[in-house]
Amino acid sequence: MAFSTQDSDEVLSEINVTPLVDVMLVLLVVFIVTAPLLTNSIPINLPKTESVAPVEQKDPLVVSIDGKGKLFVDKDEIQPDLLEVNLKAAKKKNADVRVQLQADDGVNYGEVARAMASIEKAGITKLSVITAK
Repeated sequence: MAFSTQDSDEVLSEINVTPLVDVMLVLLVVFIVTAPLLTNSIPINLPKTESVAPVEQKDPLVVSIDGKGKLFVDKDEIQPDLLEVNLKAAKKKNADVRVQLQADDGVNYGEVARAMASIEKAGITKLSVITAK
């Protein structure tokens, strides 16, 4: 019989992954067994009804500023100082009016800010700023 009498003080630096694999396989089996139990629900026969029409939404009011700085409300050109008056009239007709603001990318930001201020002064709270992708 040959015995090794090496006196090795080296630390074994390898990790034994066998217990880790065993635990993970047990957890996997547990999840596979319990997953179908979580999806079972109480069988219910729901009553049949007629389809309900969706709530009618009116088209939004479109405020546009073209590249020359001209202001339009639904394709009608208006003076910038009359925007607030037109929007207040639209708000009187429909208290839940929605406004979409679209401006050419070459327009001065000050004109867009003035239009947004007029929209706010008219009391309109639903504003969408339209941009291109």
